[in-house]
Amino acid sequence: MTERDTIFAGSIPGFYDKLMVPLIFADYADDLAQRVAAGSPEAVLETAAGSGAVTRALAPRLGPRARYVVTDLNQPMLDYAAARQGADSRIEWQQADALHLPFDDGAFDVVCCQFGAMFFPDRVAGYAEARRVLRPGGRLVFNVWDRIEHNVFADEVTEAVAALFADDPPRFLARTPHGYHDVARIRDDLRRAGFADIEIETLEKVSRADSARDVATAYCLGTPLRGEIEARDAGLLQVAIERAAQAIAQRHGGGPVSGRIQAHVIVAAVQHGAPAAA
Repeated sequence: MTERDTIFAGSIPGFYDKLMVPLIFADYADDLAQRVAAGSPEAVLETAAGSGAVTRALAPRLGPRARYVVTDLNQPMLDYAAARQGADSRIEWQQADALHLPFDDGAFDVVCCQFGAMFFPDRVAGYAEARRVLRPGGRLVFNVWDRIEHNVFADEVTEAVAALFADDPPRFLARTPHGYHDVARIRDDLRRAGFADIEIETLEKVSRADSARDVATAYCLGTPLRGEIEARDAGLLQVAIERAAQAIAQRHGGGPVSGRIQAHVIVAAVQHGAPAAA
């Protein structure tokens, strides 16, 4: 992962929410919200909340007295999510680093994170922080993308843009969002962070869009892939979108398109009576 991989600023939050969320995030956000709401938690912490896809899905499922703290490392994304959510006295918005959470030990019943762990520079430290702020019996609920070959549009966009920059291909999508897919590694990282009760489910869904160009625009303008392209040649951004759209249309047709997406959904629980994380 590079430093640029974590930059979601400027126009990216808007494009991300408008294009990427319905394309690949909304269905998984609904799934995560259902898992988090199970057991009627009284205190929930969301890390790496992004533009608020999970927040919008989860808030209606929580009780009227629930405390819901929503955080993200990127203030522009958090601002966008808060503005999109609207007024809700149960929700607290706070800029926070998932590796250094500004909350007391045992403050939450559930910590959730949608497609954020891949961006953690130290995932064991991030999981350990989640465990620290969880109460006995509390749960860490999160998801990560499976390898890029199992996520059709991301793979096709990556290959099309790479061909445009053959000497220095942009690899953001393969490197970071789809770079943390090994289930054995995820399980080991969680164990090293102090979790022993770990469940991992691989969940396949279908990504849909009105056109191949919508898909290409979403990935090229709504993710840090945009910064990678512009760093090589800003004048080729629209060309990259066109090349990606052409590649997708050749495989999926000129009208509405659909493709496989796949992710791992993880639930790691803090056992009652377990010693506190170091």
